[in-house]
Amino acid sequence: MIVLTNYLQKEEYSMIKDISASIEACAAHYGDNADAMRQYLIEGQAKAVALPNRGPLTFDKHGQLDKGILDAYQTYGFYIFENVLDKNELADIEQDLAQLKQRFASENGAKTNADGEPALGVDCKAPNLLWAKSLGDPLGGTPIANGRHQVKLFEPTAASSAPKESPFVLLGSLQFSPACLRVYAQPELLKVAEAINGKDFAPFHECLFIKEPGLGAAVSWHQDGDTHWDAPEFDAQIHGFNFMAQVYGSTAVNGVWVVPGSHKKGRIDIKKLVQDTGSERIADALPIICNPGDVVICNRQLLHGSFANTGFEPRITINFGFHKRTSVLDVKGAGIHSEAVVFNEALIEKRSHALGYAIEARKAQYPNETPYQYQPLAHSKVDFSWQSNTLDKLKDYNLLDLSI
Repeated sequence: MIVLTNYLQKEEYSMIKDISASIEACAAHYGDNADAMRQYLIEGQAKAVALPNRGPLTFDKHGQLDKGILDAYQTYGFYIFENVLDKNELADIEQDLAQLKQRFASENGAKTNADGEPALGVDCKAPNLLWAKSLGDPLGGTPIANGRHQVKLFEPTAASSAPKESPFVLLGSLQFSPACLRVYAQPELLKVAEAINGKDFAPFHECLFIKEPGLGAAVSWHQDGDTHWDAPEFDAQIHGFNFMAQVYGSTAVNGVWVVPGSHKKGRIDIKKLVQDTGSERIADALPIICNPGDVVICNRQLLHGSFANTGFEPRITINFGFHKRTSVLDVKGAGIHSEAVVFNEALIEKRSHALGYAIEARKAQYPNETPYQYQPLAHSKVDFSWQSNTLDKLKDYNLLDLSI
């Protein structure tokens, strides 16, 4: 504990919430490896905040993304934009999430919520609310998602009072949450998407990651890309990126861990890496440390994962990603988030309608904000205006996710 206290008392680490209790709780689950896990969390936290890849989202006098931000993102594969979502927007999101949770099914597979009402998404064709064993690793070592989660992480024992399963991921989140729809159209974030993927950038996939204290499942080490690893035109940006907006913040215990720079190394043999390391505690990895309202941009090729949330802080991440149009146009999808079909112009445009609705939804909520102008829909004849039935128009939109 002395080592942890010394780290947290240093001035450069003052922005970190003291999670000493959560680190101790996490380590206690690891038995003979408790000391190793404790030190891994402490050292990872120190490395994370020392990395020069965080700060306010800024643009130069020409309206272009700050070159220092772009260079850091390209070097490390992720960047933390601080205080993107203000307190009012966070309060709006939290209120929305509370209402969402009340609509969740009473248990996995149930058709009704705890009040006996139809559960959220029960009439959808597309998958939506996914459940996992409390503190489990539902993906590691399985063929799910084309087997990208190559190893199974340690599964701590949940408290006897914990439910057998708990909500893990909400897919197609834009159709259920006006607040998430509005975050999706945050204009400065969309300018970042344009800076990295071009003005004709294409959507990808949206979800909520739910990591409740003592319940939140692990996501085993993986890289998200699937289709373009052997492409002649392969580059470090070819599989796109995700934005990860943090509602409550992100810590070394509940957050995503990444290996900086790994997005430039091609497809990694994760099994061998773990075997060579001697444990799932990959040596060069570090956690993404965030405060509420911070938004992370994370390259999908970056080696990343998260441990089960054995701590005391919740993490709810609003996740949404974008592609270069050249990465998806006339490309057959990976079949992970949607059916494996060839993504033609018509399909990509239809999938992009979600962004059109989001931009108008945000304009209705924030009329004094300058909205983003999305070039691919500039001449669309679709009425995207925010109406009481807008979410209904998005039903099952994630059947068209551009999964590569």
